[in-house]
Amino acid sequence: MGCCFSVQFSFDDQTLVRIFNFLCGNINRNSFGVEERPTQPTIGQEEMLEKAWNRLMEDRVGIMGLHGMGGVGKTTLFKKIHNKFAKMSSRFDIVIWIVVSKGAKLSKLQEDIAEKLHLCDDLWKNKNESDKATDIHRVLKGKRFVLMLDDIWEKVDLEAIGVPYPSEVNKCKVAFTTRDQKVCGEMGDHKPMQVKCLEPEDAWELFKNKVGDNTLRSDPVIVELAREVAQKCRGLPLALSVIGETMASKTMVQEWEHAIDVLTRSAAEFSNMGNKILPILKYSYDSLGDEHIKSCFLYCALFPEDDEIYNEKLIDYWICEGFIGEDQVIKRARNKGYEMLGTLTLANLLTKVGTEHVVMHDVVREMALWIASDFGKQKENFVVRARVGLHERPEAKDWGAVRRMSLMDNHIEEITCESKCSELTTLFLQSNQLKNLSGEFIRYMQKLVVLDLSYNRDFNKLPEQISGLVSLQFLDLSNTSIKQLPVGLKKLKKLTFLNLAYTVRLCSISGISRLLSLRLLRLLGSKVHGDASVLKELQKLQNLQHLAITLSAELSLNQRLANLISILGIEGFLQKPFDLSFLASMENLSSLWVKNSYFSEIKCRESETASSYLRINPKIPCFTNLSRLGLSKCHSIKDLTWILFAPNLVYLYIEDSREVGEIINKEKATNLTSITPFLKLERLILYNLPKLESIYWSPLHFPRLLIIHVLDCPKLRKLPLNATSVPLVEEFQIRMYPPGLGNELEWEDEDTKNRFVLSIKK
Repeated sequence: MGCCFSVQFSFDDQTLVRIFNFLCGNINRNSFGVEERPTQPTIGQEEMLEKAWNRLMEDRVGIMGLHGMGGVGKTTLFKKIHNKFAKMSSRFDIVIWIVVSKGAKLSKLQEDIAEKLHLCDDLWKNKNESDKATDIHRVLKGKRFVLMLDDIWEKVDLEAIGVPYPSEVNKCKVAFTTRDQKVCGEMGDHKPMQVKCLEPEDAWELFKNKVGDNTLRSDPVIVELAREVAQKCRGLPLALSVIGETMASKTMVQEWEHAIDVLTRSAAEFSNMGNKILPILKYSYDSLGDEHIKSCFLYCALFPEDDEIYNEKLIDYWICEGFIGEDQVIKRARNKGYEMLGTLTLANLLTKVGTEHVVMHDVVREMALWIASDFGKQKENFVVRARVGLHERPEAKDWGAVRRMSLMDNHIEEITCESKCSELTTLFLQSNQLKNLSGEFIRYMQKLVVLDLSYNRDFNKLPEQISGLVSLQFLDLSNTSIKQLPVGLKKLKKLTFLNLAYTVRLCSISGISRLLSLRLLRLLGSKVHGDASVLKELQKLQNLQHLAITLSAELSLNQRLANLISILGIEGFLQKPFDLSFLASMENLSSLWVKNSYFSEIKCRESETASSYLRINPKIPCFTNLSRLGLSKCHSIKDLTWILFAPNLVYLYIEDSREVGEIINKEKATNLTSITPFLKLERLILYNLPKLESIYWSPLHFPRLLIIHVLDCPKLRKLPLNATSVPLVEEFQIRMYPPGLGNELEWEDEDTKNRFVLSIKK
């Protein structure tokens, strides 16, 4: 047998002996036994441990990935999985644990595995990678093994290393941890498990354990302050452990108050934050590689803690800041932006909230601010005081060094400053109580690219010095009381994005046609409705690509303008009947809001309703891009069967429409059984619909549904749900009003009731 091996595989004699002994079982199995890895007691991971273990033990699962942000406890959980193998040594011949350092080379991984297989000596180390792979493969291919790779940053090529690919046949396992979900897919696990931050009570238990009873009992006030400190860690075990240990000897109330103050104002300055927490998280930032994606990530730190950031607006900021490239076509640039956003979510640096928002973990945000300030050396790079209760502009040591400033979501009424902010490129002032913006403040901002003044409802006038913002590309004045556009606005030759939505006092946009670089304009809900004179002005904007506008009179839109409309409001159409057939020609329509208008059904072609048209042309949907639909005070409409042809609908809001009896009419949809509605719906809001009895006549599959709100719909007694309708039932909410209505719901069966009864919220 030994001779056969030497001829067929050309192994050296020593390697042959080791392989022969291993295959014949002459090596003591204990030499390959599982030695438990030391772990600290954990809190809140028990359920995740059980789920991960059960999945790994499934015969059909050969590769399993665990992903999650840095410091979330992946390695600790992984060690516990490893240690469970010690209790079932008879099922697997060998369990191999490898820590994969960032940038680890193939040869290093081979050596680490060879050490576990007792193959590694000086002679073996001198072999080339191909021969090493052959040796490793020969040892492992006849055995049931478990390979555990901790902290991988990119795909590990199992074949190149010599590891047989796990399958149901060989019943071997490869498990790994990573910060990047993308790596899971590259490794072959397309349903990886995410390790999430701890729930609040588990986080508090971990923090208490790290602080210790002696400190917590030293003063009753400290317990409450300690809870506040723990909350600032937002369930991240690394932060809870390090900060808890740091505070373990702090027995004075003042020390805890100081800790809260530092963590609130500049967490990077907190003891051990800059050397034990933030550098560990920074590895994820470093792994992004691309400098533009890094800039996109840092930009997210401009928003307040826990803020749900609207994806599209964030990407529009990125486009104007130059992070996405030079593409002048908004749709293509946005698509690129969504790809970059996906990179950040897969890297667990951002978390998705539904399909339209992301959120940044507080500790990750502190890491971003730390990096943006050159690790605390240049704090003026980013001045971020968002949602901290400011009533006036904060102080800065050197205004001339400030590059980005976010003062959003405060109580500031006036901004004045004689200092020159000559390097400022980004200024967020939205959601304040701003009444006046000093011309002197903006006079020297020649580098300013993004200015957001939205949601300052008392702000009514832009200073004429706005004409000096020669680099400005993004200006948001939505939800302000601005009455007119300054004459100097026409000098903003680079202005690309202009948002004037819900400017209810704006009387005119005269001269806007001079903004020749304008690519996106929003007038939705403004006093400037789409009358003939406005449309004539808009037709002169030859570079315009996206238009949001409200129509309050039936007008003849030329096809170019119709195709530019992405957000449309229709209000005050009281004629009977009202023809909305022109909507079908709007190829880019993504949001439609109809208020106080009379119409019974949307038409796709003259004299054809959407449903009748689609029966003839089922492959030509009218509303392919429609994602948001709102109807209010539309008293002639009885159903919305036509929304079957809006396959990408995410948000549906219907209120105060007294004749609506059903959302989808069974008879109208009879010949459209191939269409499954609501596959992308996330939010369904139904309010004050006295005749509503049915949403759909049978249970539906809602793979993305998060919320159903039903308020004052007394006849609606059954929701189109069964036990399998909503996959993520843990995140699903049903809100019924009056509150007792939830108890009166009729369910498809007892299993459905049991699955959703806890989803009903007060």
